[in-house]
Amino acid sequence: MPGLLLDPETVGGIPIIDFEGFGDGTTERAIEIGNSFYEACRDVGFAYLVNTGIPQDSVDEMFAWSARFFALPIEVKQKIPHPPSGQEHRGYSGIGVEQVSQMVFDKAELDAIRLKAPDFKESFDSGNDGAHVPVHNLWLPDEDLPGFRAYCTSFFSECRGIQMKVLNALALGMPEVAPDFFESFHQEADNQLRLLHYPSAPTDVFKTGSKGRIGAHTDFSTCTLLFQDSCGGLEVEDPHHPGVFLPAPPIPGAIVFNVGDFLMRWSNDTLKSTLHRVRAPPPRPTDNGMTRERFSIPYFISADVDSRIEALPGTFGPDRPRKYESITAGDYVNMRLNATY
Repeated sequence: MPGLLLDPETVGGIPIIDFEGFGDGTTERAIEIGNSFYEACRDVGFAYLVNTGIPQDSVDEMFAWSARFFALPIEVKQKIPHPPSGQEHRGYSGIGVEQVSQMVFDKAELDAIRLKAPDFKESFDSGNDGAHVPVHNLWLPDEDLPGFRAYCTSFFSECRGIQMKVLNALALGMPEVAPDFFESFHQEADNQLRLLHYPSAPTDVFKTGSKGRIGAHTDFSTCTLLFQDSCGGLEVEDPHHPGVFLPAPPIPGAIVFNVGDFLMRWSNDTLKSTLHRVRAPPPRPTDNGMTRERFSIPYFISADVDSRIEALPGTFGPDRPRKYESITAGDYVNMRLNATY
């Protein structure tokens, strides 16, 4: 059911794209999928992807490892602290270390955001374990959590395995590019696997705004694959009503895909890098005044650091000027990351 738009009150108006039958990307079915996927990225900036090839058992096991990691004593997790520089985006970040913002780079303004409603979350970041990468992973000694590094590395590879299927599907629907356009920009797997834990807290602290989850932002890279637990809390800006955010609840077996800033810049704003945020889920009578903890796992797909991101021919002209200056992928990501730490 590619392109099927469900009731916006239940899925936030986000289309579901079914990759069943995509094959090698050359069939009529693949072209149909690509066209529906492109329309979702153009009109909404988000999509639910199903039948992509990642087994649900693998996803469930990654969530189990994430829960084991965050349940460790703080002194163990602090063996691999995130470096002070945002661009060295690896290791463990405790509650309040990272503050997500949207294109805010002034230190005083960032400090004010932290004081007003600090992000109440902790995270662990890892990337490609290859020797060529510019930023190297930080792993716990294996005796602290035996098997954790191995499974993170394996799951990273599984996500990497569907990366080009997803990007080639999008390219099939894009009028300005060849089906293999994105392959030359994504050779080095400069991607990031992030484990996120939003601890339980009294519901009142979120109602009053003294604590937040994650504020409205776009993603820095090419695109994101997001795995959600059953808690909920993700909200996506309504493309037809700026400032209005709609829920994007978990759908069993589905990956949430969203356009990142690189696709927006390549397409000169044809594809939407849509604002999204995380809020505390609506309270249930059984919650007893406490907001449930939440786990999520985003996999950020990024262009190779030296790739130049600029508007593609056909996306600009005399009546439609280029909206963004040319920039390398590495410089753009580092600019955004350094504003969060």
